[in-house]
Amino acid sequence: MDMMTLRGWWCKQTHGNAYTEGWPDFFSCHYSYGQRWVEVKLPNMKGSHFTSAQLRDFPEFMAHGSGVWILTAASEGEYQKLFEPPNWWKYLDVMK
Repeated sequence: MDMMTLRGWWCKQTHGNAYTEGWPDFFSCHYSYGQRWVEVKLPNMKGSHFTSAQLRDFPEFMAHGSGVWILTAASEGEYQKLFEPPNWWKYLDVMK
């Protein structure tokens, strides 16, 4: 979130209690780039997993026009993922 905020994004954390089950970690928006739902996972996905609620809800986000982007570090390469199509589904096989 800090890296994105420095680049002009407004970010709002969404996880942390029972009422946010299934939501990505944070919501972000930028005047020029639009909105992104972001889920943060560990580098190389070691020890990371989707919760059962995320596995239920992330497809619904996509089916209703909102993507979810997975980022694994505060790096330029990871930041550039925000300008590609939503990528959460690419991590399904990695996290079994």
